[in-house]
Amino acid sequence: FDLLFWNADQTRMPKALHLYYLRNFYKDNALTTGHLTLGGVKLDLSKVKTPIYVQSSKDDHIAPFRSVYRGAQAFGGPVTFTMAGSGHIAGVINHPDAKKYQHWTNDHLPGSVEGWKAEAVEHAGSWWPHWAAWLKARSGKLVPARDPAKGPLKALEDAPGSFVRVRSDAG
Repeated sequence: FDLLFWNADQTRMPKALHLYYLRNFYKDNALTTGHLTLGGVKLDLSKVKTPIYVQSSKDDHIAPFRSVYRGAQAFGGPVTFTMAGSGHIAGVINHPDAKKYQHWTNDHLPGSVEGWKAEAVEHAGSWWPHWAAWLKARSGKLVPARDPAKGPLKALEDAPGSFVRVRSDAG
């Protein structure tokens, strides 16, 4: 499939929600600064003690890795931060069989992204195997994937899906 097909996928959020999201998560950064309240509950990422795996992409223009790194530092538990080569889409969707790009890992989360990069180890290829190993170390017994054709819900269609081709400005 054409990976860049998703570039045409619109956000399709209601206007008020989209404005709230942009204001609170981008402009004011209320989540990582501890100033976001939802349903009367103030969210505090420093109280999240479960292990967190954070993936960033070196050339991501939407979620720059420096910003993602600062967000990773907001959690109160152990954080594994990984930086993939490429950008917003190809940095994430990079199957190991493609043997493309690279990723960097570091067992520490120093105070600055520059410190992290200085100590990081570059690995050829996809970050997926690193993530899979991280998940395996924290997971139970591996079970076979379900066959969607045998489940209670019928598969809708192959990727990328017709929803990607729907335009919100279509009459």
